[in-house]
Amino acid sequence: MDGAHVRTAPYFVRHSFSPSPLRRMSDADSPAPMLSPDREDGTIEDFTRIEDLADHVDETVTLKGWLHNQRGSGGIKFLILRDGSGFVQCVVPQDAVDADSWAVADDVRQEAALEITGSVSADERAPGGYELQVDAVERIGESGDYPVTPKEHGIDFLMEHRHLWLRSESQWAVMRIRNRIETAIHEFFQERGFLQTDAPILTGNAVEGTSTLFDLDYFDDESAYLTQSGQLHGEAMAMAYGKVYTFGPTFRAEKSATRRHLTEFWMIEPEMAFYDLEMNAQLAEDFVAHIVQAVLEDCEEELEALDRDTSALEQVETPFPRISYDEAVELLRSDETAEMIDERIEALNEEKAELLEEKEENQTRRGQAKKHVKRKIDAREIEINKRVDEIEEALRNLPDWKESAQTFEWGSDFGGDDETVLTWHFDRPVIVHRFPAEIKAFYMKRDPDDDRLAMGIDVLAPEGYGEIIGGGERATDLDFLKEQIEAHDLPEDVFDWYLDLRKFGSVPHSGFGLGLERTVSWITGRDHVRETIPFPRTIARLHP
Repeated sequence: MDGAHVRTAPYFVRHSFSPSPLRRMSDADSPAPMLSPDREDGTIEDFTRIEDLADHVDETVTLKGWLHNQRGSGGIKFLILRDGSGFVQCVVPQDAVDADSWAVADDVRQEAALEITGSVSADERAPGGYELQVDAVERIGESGDYPVTPKEHGIDFLMEHRHLWLRSESQWAVMRIRNRIETAIHEFFQERGFLQTDAPILTGNAVEGTSTLFDLDYFDDESAYLTQSGQLHGEAMAMAYGKVYTFGPTFRAEKSATRRHLTEFWMIEPEMAFYDLEMNAQLAEDFVAHIVQAVLEDCEEELEALDRDTSALEQVETPFPRISYDEAVELLRSDETAEMIDERIEALNEEKAELLEEKEENQTRRGQAKKHVKRKIDAREIEINKRVDEIEEALRNLPDWKESAQTFEWGSDFGGDDETVLTWHFDRPVIVHRFPAEIKAFYMKRDPDDDRLAMGIDVLAPEGYGEIIGGGERATDLDFLKEQIEAHDLPEDVFDWYLDLRKFGSVPHSGFGLGLERTVSWITGRDHVRETIPFPRTIARLHP
């Protein structure tokens, strides 16, 4: 701790000024500086953050945070403190602290708020590589019976306590990676001359179809909707500024309960004037590669906390493989895909048998084991049970996936299982292009060589995470767009402003949208997107 402090109330009590606007202050009247001499660098905090401990080795610092976990017995306690920036082990020997500090360390409960002072030492075995040799412990706030304990909780319980579950190490890691992804997004576009612009959340028109709109009453009985996408307004801004991107919340009233869907989610949507489909695809793959590399470089500790196997992420380099929709359909129907699914079924059955055998052996050992060994066995059993549940679910699904792939009909949209199977053939994200126009949005340009196809792209993430980007080249022909609006049974009057873009200086242009939560889910290895946003909104959850 640097010992400095900010003067607050005493300053205001000490100095009383006349309301007269004519009075001039003498030197004696001048207020004391808000920062003391050793705070001229503008430092506000009078404590050290855990993430900064590397800069204070062999120095005495003060930390403020919450107790994440505690262990130890006899004359020594090990307190794992978290402060939002990281985790650190604080070593409290009874003979090195005063009686009050020891009393706090001895009975402190999970999530109690603490102030701990001690000396920083480097230790490769400790969380984060550093630990604190404690001189004093002070309790700032009690925690009572904190409900989210280190034991295994069901997902429903955790979601009901989402406001507290966010404090766990896994959720700390996910949100920090989400933050790094967001900063990487801004870096990517700002370095390439894009202008960040903001699309409205309340709109008077659909973007992706009227069946998934949240409608609400606007003023004077006018209809309004929560936006499905910032794209249409992004096109208008691209015609004004050349290259833009929007970054904001979007809403879909889609009654889907899959692990890939949220009712409220965040989208990043660049729009570029004078970009064709090829340029759009190139930008998309550069964008995804940039995000992944930023996380690999800067979030090693967070990825380790999640036990994320990064070998697949390390393969994410450009160029990405590209296949047409036609080629994707052929690949799904192929004997190679059928054999791949059969091999996975066989491998999962073998893994399940090995896990169950290990579980039985552990139970035999447990009866004669010491207490600390029993705890390890119990923790391993939780892991085994979870993995067995995952395997059994996969074994139930894979035969259906095989049938869906073999019988896939041209003209259908890919389901999540189809996307998963397609990505098994590649070691990095794959771009699928030129989809049937019937399954794409009204504003998509048609392929000049085949009017059945739309000039669209999807970027599919590997490891079963599916579509993270959808986009394409926009139609520029005014009459064509009018026909499409009518064909999709959309009211032309609410699109009058959008049609103006084709009347006044229309140019070829393209864009895409990246779903933030799906991207975070893939990079962090989370099974469900509900863990990738602080407070998820789904068809079954509006609380907390």
